[in-house]
Order: sequence, then structure tokens, then C-alpha cells
Amino acid sequence: MNKRITVLSGDCIGPEITAQGILALEAVAKVFGHRFDFCEVPFGGAAVDACGVPFPDETRRACEEADAVLLGSVGGPKWDGLPKELRPEKGLLQMRSALGLFGNLRPAKLHPQLAFACPLRPEIVEKGIDIMTVRELTGGIYFGAHETRQQDGQRIATDLMIYSEGEIDRILRVGFEAARKRRGRLTSVEKSNVLDCSRLWRERAHALSTEYPDVELIDMLVDNAAMQLVRDPSQFDVIVTENMFGDILSDESSMIVGSIGMMPSASLRNDSFGVYEPIHGSAPDIAGKDLANPIGTILSAAMMLRYSFSMAQEADAVERAVSEVLDTGLRTADIMSGGMKQVGCREMGRAIAAAIRA
Repeated sequence: MNKRITVLSGDCIGPEITAQGILALEAVAKVFGHRFDFCEVPFGGAAVDACGVPFPDETRRACEEADAVLLGSVGGPKWDGLPKELRPEKGLLQMRSALGLFGNLRPAKLHPQLAFACPLRPEIVEKGIDIMTVRELTGGIYFGAHETRQQDGQRIATDLMIYSEGEIDRILRVGFEAARKRRGRLTSVEKSNVLDCSRLWRERAHALSTEYPDVELIDMLVDNAAMQLVRDPSQFDVIVTENMFGDILSDESSMIVGSIGMMPSASLRNDSFGVYEPIHGSAPDIAGKDLANPIGTILSAAMMLRYSFSMAQEADAVERAVSEVLDTGLRTADIMSGGMKQVGCREMGRAIAAAIRA
């Protein structure tokens, strides 16, 4: 099978981690007889430097022509002083909107080799942590109108949250379908005791639940969900929620499984196309030092194989290789513990690629 993959390395540690994701995909191609053609184009701060904007037309076209996109990270202090429309992070919102990426999948699974890194009590950790957060990605307060104005001698800022029934229904269906393929439990997170958007969200969740009698639907307010994630994360199977709540809760869930550097994500639309990236930031403090953890990117590549290319066996091989390398005791600095061997980004990537080939 031949697939075209556009690579958006982005900024700071982005090129370091995407290089290891490509290495893993090349190992998969060799073992399973596929061909992956990679096309790298500028994005984020690198695109601002090269083209003057964070999401140039050339980059948009390369994404549209690809079967999937592998994304590194964007942003850094170098670009903090730019106008908001030129900030690297603006490129992310522009890309999601332009490509129709409305559904974000963020798995948070505790690897047994890293149980020590979970900040929760051992009796909680022993229950296991395996959560899929389904986050709406192109609506809500991040995409509503934003305004800062002068009134009565002071500045007043407004950010508008808007959701239509159609936007809510399509992400809820992603959540129901994900729960159906997992353990059959869907927690719909909102703030219906305060927000009209959330009241509509709850109403639509219950309306759609009649189509999924095999899925248990649980309503949960977002503040309670934040507490329950640290009290007993084993109660969660799939969480579905709107854009801002999903942003916050998925970061919380990533930390209870040990390290944000381990966490992959997929941003999808209704067809097989998707953008795959680790959920961590650009880490400018360690950029160029070979200290970054590439596992989140490599596991994102596994999600690409599974969701965009329907290569379940290949995805399993990548995930198994990550587990096997962790079994050998190799660790990057963020997941290092006593008795283990600390390695850099490149060595970790080479070890996982070798495990795939083996």
C-alpha cells in the first residue's frame, strides 16, 4: 500500500520528535511491504519565519493532498511578541478549520512499566487507567468571536461560545462509536447547570443515546469530572466533551498516566484523513539537546496507521515495540527512574524502530 504523509515538524523540539516518528513509519513500511512518501512543509513559527504566516497556502495544499499528516509541535518565546493573527498557535486553529478536523481523540493509558510515575495512590493505580477523551475541535469558545474593547475607562474582553445541534451530534456520535468499540461506557461532560451550550449538549446526548442501547451514557459536570479523574480514573472509558473542557481534561488525564511526553492524539474528520501529533508543547528549554521524549509522536504514528490507513496489525506492531523497549529499561529524562538507562530522543527512536523491524 502506498500512502502520502505530509510532515509538519514545526518548532523547537518538533523536528527532533517527528524524525523519530518517520523512522518508526519507515520500519513499518519495510516490515509490511508498504511505501510511505513523506513531504515536509513549514508550519507554525517556522512558517512565520519562512513565509510570514503560520499556515501558508503551500502547507495547506500539501495537507489537502496527503493521506494523513504527522505534526510535531508549534510555538516558542521567539514568536511570543507577534500579533495574535501571526502567532504559531493560530496556525493550529486555521489548519483544523481549513481541513475540517472536528474530532480529537486523546488516549491516556498507563503503561505498567511507568506505574511509578503516576502521582496517584498505589491502590488507585492498581485498578488500571485506560481512558479515551473525544474532544470537539472546531467549535466552541476557541472559534467564537473574540473582542477586547474600551468601556467606561477600562478594557473589557469577550469570548463567545457557540455550538449548533449538528456540531454537537457529530462529535457525540464519535464518542458513542468509540465507546461501542471499547468497554461500552460513555461519559458526556458539560456544564449544564450554568451554560446554555451545555444544556443543549446534554439534551442531544440523551436523544442520540436511543440509537446506542449497548452504550451506557453517564452525564457529568466538568468540575466533577476533573475531581473524579484523580479520585478514581478507572471509572472512565470514553469521555466526550466540547473544545475547551476537552483541552483541559485531556491534559489532566495525561499527567495521571505519568508523562505528557507519552501521549498521542488524532484529529479527524468524517473520512479517513487525520492529523496526528503528541499532545505536549514545543519545549523550547530542551530544543536541540536530544532530550525530548519521542514516544508520544511514535504512538501518534501508530494511531495514523490504525485510523487513517486501516492498518491495525501495523499499529499493534508499533505499540508493542514501544512496550518492549520500555521493558528493556530504556528511558528518556522525563520518565527516568532508578535502575533504568537514560537515553536521548534519537536513541529511543532507533531502539523502537529496531523493535518494529524485529
